[in-house]
Amino acid sequence: MSFIKIAQKIKSEIAFYKGLVKDTEGASGIEYAIIAGMVAVALAAFVTPISTSVTTMFTTIKNAL
Repeated sequence: MSFIKIAQKIKSEIAFYKGLVKDTEGASGIEYAIIAGMVAVALAAFVTPISTSVTTMFTTIKNAL
């Protein structure tokens, strides 16, 4: 392989990787996945205490009626 062909190949690879660095199209998908994971963790942490509080509140209302 000649020096010119090697230099062209290196330049094209550099251009390819520069394009990958500038590409932000997939970032929003990753961000949505992180947010969905955080919501799932929050729901898992708070569903039982909230459920108990709501049940207690409705039981109190039922007994008052």
